[in-house]
Amino acid sequence: MKVALLGAGHIGQTIARLLHGSGDYQVTVMDRNAQALALLAKEGIGTQQVDTEHQPALAAALRGQQTVVNALPYHLAIPAAHMALEAGCHYFDLTEDVAATKEIKRIAEGAKTAFMPQCGLAPGFIGIVAHHLAKRFDELHDVKMRVGALPAFPTNALKYNLTWSVDGLINEYCHPCEAIHDGAPISALPLEGLEHFSLDGVEYEAFNTSGGLGTLCETWSGQVRNLDYKTVRYPGHRDLMMLLLDDLQLKNDQETLKNIMRRSMPATMQDVVLVFVTVSGMKNGTLMQEVFARKIFAQREGEQPLSAIQITTAAGICAAVDLFREGRLPQRGFIRQEEVALPDFLANRFGQAYQQSRQVESIG
Repeated sequence: MKVALLGAGHIGQTIARLLHGSGDYQVTVMDRNAQALALLAKEGIGTQQVDTEHQPALAAALRGQQTVVNALPYHLAIPAAHMALEAGCHYFDLTEDVAATKEIKRIAEGAKTAFMPQCGLAPGFIGIVAHHLAKRFDELHDVKMRVGALPAFPTNALKYNLTWSVDGLINEYCHPCEAIHDGAPISALPLEGLEHFSLDGVEYEAFNTSGGLGTLCETWSGQVRNLDYKTVRYPGHRDLMMLLLDDLQLKNDQETLKNIMRRSMPATMQDVVLVFVTVSGMKNGTLMQEVFARKIFAQREGEQPLSAIQITTAAGICAAVDLFREGRLPQRGFIRQEEVALPDFLANRFGQAYQQSRQVESIG
């Protein structure tokens, strides 16, 4: 399969190496950053310098490709999807942006090719897990989805390091959050709904952020009492972010906040991804709860160390593309994450990254 991979950042490079290394994909990485492309070209991966924000240039570059894998910032998802449609390509991306997903769903209506956004960790894998557990219940009560990409060794007051896109981080902290409460769809405020829990003896907090539910609200509408998604951080992070965004009004000057974070908050490759899903309801007349909890750690060995967020995000979209290539997913139109069977995902050569993680046996 010929794949045009848009974006040669940390996640894009990981995706490129996984797909290229499998031997089943002819990958061409497209980006305007010549230095990033050169790193991949040295490994025998196809590259093409393209201004991915210039739609005519991108449209020309996509001609002759079969599939577009978009690892660009979320605000470029809609134009990239339009260019994929124009080029007759299948489309996969990592966006967590609710508005972008709704527009991509509209683009996919009547398309002869497939469109599958939200193929990362959250939304993405977390929705696959939640849907799999939810289907086991005769009567569904509560679905709680919690995900955190955290530094293994936090040292600052925010107890956070940059592990992925600053643009995506601020976007999910500032936009309304979809949820279902008492059987009705609601729009919750970001950073609200604060809760605390412990896992493996470590204390965490969780709060509302935008986009993590993917399309689950629509899929389970009328069938669940409560459904929500929250981001996990170390205690104290939420309060400081509210100070910055609300009290200091930086939510109205997001570029300044992003610049501050990029300048003062170092990135780290030593991180951990936490996945925590609880589902409760009735089974055979008994109130039951099922839990899925994993911790995925960075890989520090080898020539190219990988952070946990690189591993989980790249594994998610590569598994989706691979399952599509194998005919295990619909071949046209809009594809929801919950159409992926969890056993198929975990058995996939890329999805196995989640199997190699440590499963947490006890929940506090």
